[in-house]
Amino acid sequence: MTQQVPSTEPELAGVRNFRDVGGLPTEDGRRVRHGVLFRSGHLAHATAQDTVFLAGLGLHTVFDFRNAADQKLEGPDVELPGVRNVNLPLSDPADGAEFWNMVRDGDLDQLRGILAGGKGADRMIASYRKIVRERTAEHSRVLHALVEDSVPALMHCAAGKDRAGISIAVTLLALGVEREAIVADYLESNAKHRRYKVRRSGSADTAYTPEVMELLSPLFDARADYLQAAFESIHDTWGGVDTYLEQGLGLSPQSRDRLRERLLD
Repeated sequence: MTQQVPSTEPELAGVRNFRDVGGLPTEDGRRVRHGVLFRSGHLAHATAQDTVFLAGLGLHTVFDFRNAADQKLEGPDVELPGVRNVNLPLSDPADGAEFWNMVRDGDLDQLRGILAGGKGADRMIASYRKIVRERTAEHSRVLHALVEDSVPALMHCAAGKDRAGISIAVTLLALGVEREAIVADYLESNAKHRRYKVRRSGSADTAYTPEVMELLSPLFDARADYLQAAFESIHDTWGGVDTYLEQGLGLSPQSRDRLRERLLD
C-alpha cells in the first residue's frame, strides 16, 4: 500500500534534491497523487536516518539514470529493503570523463576555453535535445514499468536535475500535467539546499572564485531554456507530445490511461 508522504519536506542529510512531485495539476483538472512519484539526486551518500525515511516511502522501484563514471565517482545507491533498483544510464549533459576532469581540476584559462561565451549553456541545450531524441528506449521502458508494477517510484541521476529532470518531465507529459507546472517543478532544483555541491581541486580562494563559479553555473543551474529545448526536440522530431508518446515511446492510449489511473487522483 502506498505510504503518505509527510506534508513538510524532509531534510535529508545525504541525499540532495529530494521531493515528491505529487500535487501537480493536469490540463483536465486532476492532480498527481502524493506518494507515488519521487525525484532526487543519487542515494549513494544517504545516511542511516535518510535510509530509514526512504525505506518508509513504500517504494517499488528506484530508477537510477547515472552512468558507470557517475557510479565510480559517487558510489552505488544504498540498498533499500524490498526495493527494485533499475539502472538505465542516460547521457550526461557534460558527458565525458575528460570534460568533468576539466571542471574539477582545470585552471581558469581552461574553463574559459570550454565554457565562456555561452558555450556551457549551449552544451546543456544540445544535450537536452539529444537525450529526448536518442533515449526513447530508456524512457519507453520507464513508462511501461510504471504502467505495469513499478509504483511508487523514485527517479534520480547524480544531481537529480538533468537526466532525472527530463525523465520526470516525460512522465508528467504522459500524465497530461500542465506545461507550466512541469517547468516550475524542474526549476525547484535551483533551491540552495537542493543544488549539487560543486567539487573543485585547490584552495577555496582559487578554486571557487566568482568568475569560476559564473563559468560553471550553466552546468549546475536548472534553466527553463534547457527544458524548453527538450520540449522543442519532441515537437521537431515527432510533431507533438501525443505522437512522441505513441510512436516514439510506444505508449498506447490504453497504456497511457492506465498510467494516469495509477498516478493521478
